[in-house]
Order: sequence, then structure tokens, then C-alpha cells
Amino acid sequence: MKAVFLDTEIQRYVVHQIRNILNYVSYKNRKEFAKDLKKVYDAITEEVALSELLLLEEKWDNQYAIALRSWLSNWNELATYFKYPQEIRRLIYTTNSMESYNRLLIKVTKSKSI
Repeated sequence: MKAVFLDTEIQRYVVHQIRNILNYVSYKNRKEFAKDLKKVYDAITEEVALSELLLLEEKWDNQYAIALRSWLSNWNELATYFKYPQEIRRLIYTTNSMESYNRLLIKVTKSKSI
């Protein structure tokens, strides 16, 4: 994508990233880890989010280094949505609206003959 469109900004889906890393977190720590992680992706600015991510790393790195490494290595593509206003961020960091629209299109067109 970037080879053709040089000014493209890539945003990875934060929701998918969260679901993926929670697979590496034990069930007994999942709620607390998710609560700490929410401070990262729910932050007001990218600087605040990065500082929260570093605090998260200090707290959980000895237990869940693999999960945190994934966030740190993908940070440039996970933090793109901080460039936009709060109202637009929810549309960007999840695919729910697009998936819902696609499901509606399939539902309507599936039963129709050509």
C-alpha cells in the first residue's frame, strides 16, 4: 500500500490487537491487565498513551513480555488514530461499523436472484 500511495497512514485495529494479546494473559490476571491496557488506547494524546504503555510494561513485563512486545513493535501502526479527534477514533480503531454494513449487504443480496 505504501509503495503506491506514499502518504498512506496505516491503522491496525486496536480491538483485534487487544483480543490477540489477551490470549497470552492468564485468566486470573485478564481483568486487571485489560483495565491497565484500556488506559493506553483510551488516552487523550499519543504521548499520554505511550507513557501509560511504558507503565503497563513496568508492571506486567516479567509475566507477559510477549504480549507487551507486540504493542511496542506495532506502536506506529496502532497509534495512528491519535492524530484524529476523539469522536472519529471509535470509527477508526474498530471495524464493527464496516463489518455490520457488509453483513447487511450480504443479507440483502444473498436472497435476491440476479
